[in-house]
Amino acid sequence: MTGEEHDPPLDCEIRVRGHLGTRMRRAFPALKARPQGEDTLLTGRLPDQAAVYGVIARLEALGLDLLELRRLTTDEAKAKIKSGPYEGRRISPPSGGPEGVAEVG
Repeated sequence: MTGEEHDPPLDCEIRVRGHLGTRMRRAFPALKARPQGEDTLLTGRLPDQAAVYGVIARLEALGLDLLELRRLTTDEAKAKIKSGPYEGRRISPPSGGPEGVAEVG
């Protein structure tokens, strides 16, 4: 790859064993964490493949077990953002305020 070429951003979902506390979640500021069963899903957009490897290295340095890492399609990424940090839970905007929707892409 030449200096003029760039990796495209990657929408990723990373599953780690156990529930991460606040302190551990802060180690991954670019990713949203949510519990799923006995595990934690870290979801978000990473700028390039090097950033993915950086997250993997941080997981290892913190002694966390990586169970799954997958690249999300654009549609999957949009659905994850719309569902918010907790599965199936919708948070209503304050009365009279507009509902904010995050866009991916």
